[in-house]
Amino acid sequence: MRPESEPGGAAQGDGASADGTEPQSPTEPRDPSAARPIPRISAREQPRFGSPERRRQLAATFTAQGADYDRLRPGYPLEQIAHALAAAADPQHPGGDVIAPGRDAVDLGAGTGKLALALAECGLHVTAVDPSASMLAVARQQHEARHAASGPTDGRDAQHPARASAPRTDGGVRTVVATAEDTGLPTASADLVTAAQAWHWFDTEAASAEVRRLLRPGGVLLLLWNTMDVTVPWVHRYSRIMHAGDVQREDFTPPLGRGLRVDRRVAIRWEDPMRASDLVDLARTRSYVAAAAPREQERVLTNLRWYLFDHLGHRPEDVVPLPYRTDAFLCRPLHSAPAA
Repeated sequence: MRPESEPGGAAQGDGASADGTEPQSPTEPRDPSAARPIPRISAREQPRFGSPERRRQLAATFTAQGADYDRLRPGYPLEQIAHALAAAADPQHPGGDVIAPGRDAVDLGAGTGKLALALAECGLHVTAVDPSASMLAVARQQHEARHAASGPTDGRDAQHPARASAPRTDGGVRTVVATAEDTGLPTASADLVTAAQAWHWFDTEAASAEVRRLLRPGGVLLLLWNTMDVTVPWVHRYSRIMHAGDVQREDFTPPLGRGLRVDRRVAIRWEDPMRASDLVDLARTRSYVAAAAPREQERVLTNLRWYLFDHLGHRPEDVVPLPYRTDAFLCRPLHSAPAA
């Protein structure tokens, strides 16, 4: 696959132009179910950035996106994640249930706290680690708001059963400005280390070594990716227009460094209800669009408006369920791995 930042993340071959747009004809169907068959989605299992410098450049586009990123990017289906975490319990290690209230978790590349807050609501004590102070500031604000409120504080939570029904036994969230490769946290301080929509931005070997150092005996690493479900025809074309590169093949496996192994993979399909106008703004949170020149940014946004409002016939205020696939990977240290 291509990273979010690179054009052409979804496969070509349906007869449209490179970004999925084409002149509208009077006979062109507006019904997404009538679209052409979906071609092969992707042959890649992980992003390719071309160089470490390019990866750093694209990662830097997120640092000023805190509020928009938090408002527009999807969260994670809490009930299904809790089920996946329960499966991570190590029966051979006392207290191996990592989702028990009071357990310690470290969320790497935490951003605005999409996953960190969900884990805290499950009763875990979470340390959210991210190199962006502005993103973590949003996480703190969201945590304070949720902690003070008796019910959902995010308008989109009320529209999403998995969010609205989440347990509210908040375990707490603290934030640390640091990289995933060098968190500065104490050794053997975590029962669970997580990275949601972030592992591909890290140096795999260095981050894996840091994970092994942080985990207590019996602890696990949970890697999560939200991918737009491009098996749905209209979503496939939508993702191409916005140059969404986070479209992994369905059987992809994330790269791990020395001393870690994938123990279990869980794939969950769900929908995130969004206003049609927000589906346009969602493109602004993609690193390809954020890093592009103003003229290219406007071209992408104009094409999205045409596709959503003219071609599909949505009004800006319409609520549109955006299908996602969440891939969760439960990973464990190898017993033979040397201590970091």
